[in-house]
Amino acid sequence: MMNQGKLKLKVIAVFLMAIMGMSCSNKQWESYPEGIVIYPSDPSENSAQVVRITPLGDEIIKVSASATQAFSPAESLTVLPDVKPVKFNVEEKEDQLVISTSKTLVIVSKVTGEVEFADENGKTILEEKTNGGKTIIPMEVDGEKGYTLQQVFESSEDEAIYGLGQHQANEINYKGKNEELFQYNTKVSVPFIVSNKNYGILWDNYSFSRYGDPRPYGQIDQLKLYDKEGNEGGLTATYIDDTKKNHVFVVRKESTIDYENLETIENFLADFSFDHAQINWEGDIEANEDGMFHFLLYYAGYTKIWIDGELMVDKWRTAWNPSVAKFPIDMKKGKKYSVKLEWIPDGGVSYIGLKVLSPRSEEDQNRISFFSEMGDQIEYVFMKGNSMDDVISRYRTVTGKAQVMPKWAMGFWQSRERYKTQEELESTLAEFRKRHIPIDNIVQDWSYWKVDDWGSHDFDEERFPDAKRMVDYVHDNNARILISVWPKFYMGTDHYNEFNEKGWMYQQAIKDSIRDWIYPGYIGSFYDAYNEGARELFWKQIDEKLYSKGFDAWWLDATEPDILSNASVEYRKQLMNPTALGSSTKYFNAFALMNAKGIYEGQRAKNPTDRVFILTRSGFAGMQRYGTTTWSGDTGTCWEDMEAQISAGINFSMSGLPYWTMDIGGFSVQKKFENARKGSAEEEEWRELNTRWYQFGAFVPLFRVHGQYPFREIYNIAPENHPAYKSMLYYNKLRYRLMPYIYSLTGAIYHEDYTMMRGLAMDFSTDKRVLNIGDQYMFGSSMMVCPIYNYKERNRDVYFPNNEGWYDLYTGKYISGGQKLNVEAPYERMPLFVREGSILPVGPVIEYTGQETDEPVDLFVYTGKDGSFKIYEDEGTNYDYEQGEFSTIKLSWNEAAGELTIGKREGAYDGMAKEQAFRVVFISKTSPVSIDKNTKDLKVVKYIGEELKISL
Repeated sequence: MMNQGKLKLKVIAVFLMAIMGMSCSNKQWESYPEGIVIYPSDPSENSAQVVRITPLGDEIIKVSASATQAFSPAESLTVLPDVKPVKFNVEEKEDQLVISTSKTLVIVSKVTGEVEFADENGKTILEEKTNGGKTIIPMEVDGEKGYTLQQVFESSEDEAIYGLGQHQANEINYKGKNEELFQYNTKVSVPFIVSNKNYGILWDNYSFSRYGDPRPYGQIDQLKLYDKEGNEGGLTATYIDDTKKNHVFVVRKESTIDYENLETIENFLADFSFDHAQINWEGDIEANEDGMFHFLLYYAGYTKIWIDGELMVDKWRTAWNPSVAKFPIDMKKGKKYSVKLEWIPDGGVSYIGLKVLSPRSEEDQNRISFFSEMGDQIEYVFMKGNSMDDVISRYRTVTGKAQVMPKWAMGFWQSRERYKTQEELESTLAEFRKRHIPIDNIVQDWSYWKVDDWGSHDFDEERFPDAKRMVDYVHDNNARILISVWPKFYMGTDHYNEFNEKGWMYQQAIKDSIRDWIYPGYIGSFYDAYNEGARELFWKQIDEKLYSKGFDAWWLDATEPDILSNASVEYRKQLMNPTALGSSTKYFNAFALMNAKGIYEGQRAKNPTDRVFILTRSGFAGMQRYGTTTWSGDTGTCWEDMEAQISAGINFSMSGLPYWTMDIGGFSVQKKFENARKGSAEEEEWRELNTRWYQFGAFVPLFRVHGQYPFREIYNIAPENHPAYKSMLYYNKLRYRLMPYIYSLTGAIYHEDYTMMRGLAMDFSTDKRVLNIGDQYMFGSSMMVCPIYNYKERNRDVYFPNNEGWYDLYTGKYISGGQKLNVEAPYERMPLFVREGSILPVGPVIEYTGQETDEPVDLFVYTGKDGSFKIYEDEGTNYDYEQGEFSTIKLSWNEAAGELTIGKREGAYDGMAKEQAFRVVFISKTSPVSIDKNTKDLKVVKYIGEELKISL
């Protein structure tokens, strides 16, 4: 805090000096130790009156732009205050100012303040749009003055854009696309992008934002609407209140379809029952201009939409947790397009909406644009490198390192919603151990408290008679336990009162007597995580009630914050207003960051030794520095949601946050699965869905099963002789066999700012064919993962990138790169391929990560080109690696010499084994070897830390 305070005073002093300098002279710019302040002589309307350039690294440039002659002294929540500026030079060139580090040039117009970034040779990397790159418009909310902001950059035709967090519309490349950036269950917004041109932009703003088109989606009545009979004015809406009898409740004309939140659903017909309902909207739409219209379908229940007879969307979501689908239509002025929207609400009141963005010029649509509802000034950080990995490394330099997760966290996580008793949880772990199913972690989800005691952190002793003994039981059985902790407190509980008496509870939900969904409904609210004292109290309560019992990890749920599900964005702002830092409009998106900060800092202060582990449902830029893994929220048990998780996880990881997971199988269950009879088609689909999701889930950073009933333990999904059980057990064991590889990747996340779940563009940037592939990805440097996400699919198309060779993991068969092939995908296997030149360390089957074994580690060498891999090891649970206590062994394959080198061990840590046994397996075009090959007959090499060379 002392450093932050000094920095703030320093910044204020610099601004005052700059302003004084302007008043005493006619200079257009001022230099200070950290950077340059430029005062444009002729800025465009609603643009910046002053621009500040602060080099934070040779390839990291912070840009601030203000509508006044001064800058806000407010500290960034995402950019660390102790990032040290670097040396730079300044040169005036006619009407430009060139600020240069050793690797980056920043060219700023002294006339307009427009900014351009170039490499050390002067080659342009990114430049602001001319005459309109910056827009700063005054606004005021809750008595607080601020600005609505937009920043626009040019973008080349062959550029691809990734990042922005985790969204559910099944998009991978955001070039030319639009995304609203706000937090919501299943939606995590991170205002960071990385380009295949090897640069990134961190947009440092916390308010509701938009990437792409700055306009909000509009109602469909901006189009001409025609009913089924061809009459203008609206679509024909047919309300069926009993689908079994096909009974029509009413038919009416509707000019909008806007039932997206708790406020707008009040516009549904009174007395209409949704329990067995269906609503169809039909007619024609007509545009009043040519161009690409971008449609946004907001849906819950079973939803289909056809345009001119083409099925554009076929989706399902549970009634209480809607999602979005997007589709563009290139429309011609005056032409009618038939439309049919078929909606089955899936029981109870549900949500539906259809909106549209009218066309912009292709040039505007393809530019890079960030828009934010409120901020003090434009603030962003530009960063570049020689690769996307370099860019993400710069991002973590600015926003914080991601830790090495505890080794146990990289094992298997078993969860369900929820273990209702102590006996249920303990018996589940016992069953895993009895069946020898590998497991490291078990989860106690919500509602372990008494029904009217949310936020107390006290266990209901009728169901959990001895929570400390339960924790001890888990530990005695070589596992860890995570527990759900919400920022939510029922009014009147002791913990609520502790917050409330200090003014640290959001009050709107209390004033409005909002009741939650727990029968008969209880009034409560969330604490203000933006308040430092409130964060400290939140940890103190958790420490006293839960950490004292030995719980290992924290599940921070509903951290959007989800004070009232399905409220409008405007009402959500009211529910968390004001924050300790200012208006909720200004600080809308960063709650999860502040909430995690309190837990992380609290635990590390209490126990500096053990690594923090936090699972959180929402996230923001900088979350990685607080020991967090984010999961994708309450997704649905449907194939389309499984598919959407692939691109969602890739883009989240490419947003600089390396630890991501999901509810394997989906959280919210379709009734056809919930009520499936034994031996039914629905039961078989349920088993296959879980199997395919499980296969995929074994190859994301965190391997975790969770969801509503039916229970998610593999023995509850299928019997031992069923292919579903066999496949899930196989991938569980394979995950553990790959632990030397996986934990090494985890080490690289901290030591090399690595990214474990990788879009293909990260490793094959010169292959343009990978830029829009969102259903394949690299898991580390060696393995390409190709999930199966369609029911009864037994093959799929796979693109093999970059003219490199690939090996089938299961057979060892060689495949030439640079081609698309249709590959087999039997029920029990998901396509997995290994890049030639890879060295894959594979351990024995173990049942938990800490299990000691004398079995050798197999080194699978996939020949064909030179390659290397670094095996990383440390103690596994403590932070000693931050002080250099870890070891690495570099493995190198020389293709020409046909020789594997096991390098000299570098480094050491307490408890490190001095000896290691290796077996080497060579795979080549002419000698295919399966990952499942019995390697016991191979020669064992004894390694004592000195270099070894092994020939093919």
